[in-house]
Amino acid sequence: MNIIGISGSPTRDGNNEKMIEMALAVAEDRGFEVDRIFLSERTVSPCTACDGCKNKKECTIEDDMAEIYPLLEDADGIIVASPVYFGCMTAQLKALLDRTRVLRRQGFLLSGKVGGAIAVGGSRNGGQEKTVQAIHDWMHIQGMIVVGDNNHFGGIVQVPAESDEVGMQTVRGTIDKICDVLGMIKQ
Repeated sequence: MNIIGISGSPTRDGNNEKMIEMALAVAEDRGFEVDRIFLSERTVSPCTACDGCKNKKECTIEDDMAEIYPLLEDADGIIVASPVYFGCMTAQLKALLDRTRVLRRQGFLLSGKVGGAIAVGGSRNGGQEKTVQAIHDWMHIQGMIVVGDNNHFGGIVQVPAESDEVGMQTVRGTIDKICDVLGMIKQ
C-alpha cells in the first residue's frame, strides 16, 4: 500500500516538508510505500474552470499536474500539510486541490482513499484548525475517508515544528490513524 505526502508550502526544507517527512517515515516503519509531492519543487497553476476536463481525463493547463495526477490516483492514503497563511492554506496548495477537479469529474478517482491533514502555524492557535478543516473539506468533496489524530482533527503544529512536541504527537497520531484505517480496509 502506498501513502503520498503533499507539502503545500512554497518554502523548501521548511516546517511543512519536515512534518511530511516525519509522517512518511512513520508510514515506512509500518511497512507502507511512500511518495511525496513538495510544492516548493513544482509548478501548479490555478484552475480556470475552462471545463476542458469535462469529457476527458486531462487538464488543458500544461504544468506539473500531469505528473501529479497518477501519483494521487495510485495512492491508497494521502496526508496533506500546509502552513497557515492568513488563516487558511497556501495559494499553492489551493491550486493543486482545485486542479483535482479532473479526478472527480472522471469518476471520483480519489474516492475511498484515506486522508489526513497537517497545518503549521506561527502560534498555538494560529489558524491551524481552520486550515485542517479546509483540507478536510476537499477530501470530503472527493469522497475520501477522512481521519484525524485520534483525539482531534489532525496534525496541529506550531513553529518551529521540531520544538513542538505536542504538535509532533498530533502528526504521528494522524499518520498512525491513516495507516490503521488502511490496514482495516485492505485486509
